Amino acid sequence: MTLINGRAYLQPELLDSGTPVLRIQNLNGGDRWYYSNLTLPENKYCENGDLLFAWSATFGPYNYSGPKSIYHYHIWKVLPKKNVTDRGYAYYVLMHITQKVKDEAHGISMLHITKSGMEALQIPLPPLTTQKRIAAILDAADLYRQTTKALVAKYDQLAQSLFLEMFGDPVNNQNNWEIKKFSDVGKLDRGKSKHRPRNAPELLGGKYPLIQTGDVANSEGYITTFKSTYSDFGLKQSKIWKAGTLCITIAANIAKTGILTFDACFPDSVVGFIPNARTNAEFVQHWMSFLQKILEDSAPESAQKNINLEILRNLDIIVPPETLQSQFSDRINIILQQKHQALAVLQKSETLFNSLLQKAFKGELVAE
Repeated sequence: MTLINGRAYLQPELLDSGTPVLRIQNLNGGDRWYYSNLTLPENKYCENGDLLFAWSATFGPYNYSGPKSIYHYHIWKVLPKKNVTDRGYAYYVLMHITQKVKDEAHGISMLHITKSGMEALQIPLPPLTTQKRIAAILDAADLYRQTTKALVAKYDQLAQSLFLEMFGDPVNNQNNWEIKKFSDVGKLDRGKSKHRPRNAPELLGGKYPLIQTGDVANSEGYITTFKSTYSDFGLKQSKIWKAGTLCITIAANIAKTGILTFDACFPDSVVGFIPNARTNAEFVQHWMSFLQKILEDSAPESAQKNINLEILRNLDIIVPPETLQSQFSDRINIILQQKHQALAVLQKSETLFNSLLQKAFKGELVAE
């Protein structure tokens, strides 16, 4: 396979119109695009159907589907050798070796790998007919997991649609609901983790669950698992929050939320919200989902993005009747039950795909 580097750009070359400039953020779903009016050699453009590989910060292959674009320096266009390497097989080979690439990557602020290092990696190369059979099997398994992912996403869309149907857009408040400050509808406080360093061994390894920002961001609505625990000493410099608390991240992942299903501690990068009689946790959680991008975009950025407690306390929140909010919570819980069933199927489809991927490059998937 041949790897062709994209091009780095000076700020004046990035415009609001022209030819799209494809960056790694766009490959990962980011909708902020730059453009350029530069005229470049044809190999600096990518088109729908091209095989790309992101080699900095975020590693991995991508089947590009989009308009003709100039691709950034941190992306390689991958050209499988004609009549030697099947394109579909090449995609899965790159996926298979991505973890190896990550393990061998170097860098501090941004991990990356050199082109020469990537080209030196050894890949299995069975006959072309075998490559095509392997790619076909993996395509079917990948379609199964992608279809399940889409189903999970639809449940999120359904929850958002339900909120809009019952309450309207909370930012515009076209239904003229009563408006209160966020601090008026419940108690908002930061978590506690006074000891430095926060990962000191004596703090950890006990019986008290410790929730981090990543646990909240990846909770799918309810926090049901934890990776770390505090010892008795760790608890002394922290605080236990009760099950039912709405956790809100204010650093790194901005305004992501998850409702605790067990008592737990969390650091000051997470805010706990305990609703009063004016509202409930599920309503507030979905209200905040409409503000999440606004808060993230407006967050100041130093080493990492963050917002402070006062910003949250001073947010304006709509306050529909409590009975209507309760109806919303009941319906949301039904949607979440169905979503969690879909997530269980998704996990099985991911396991199946990863198992087939491993077998494929051990020679166990098809006979040559």
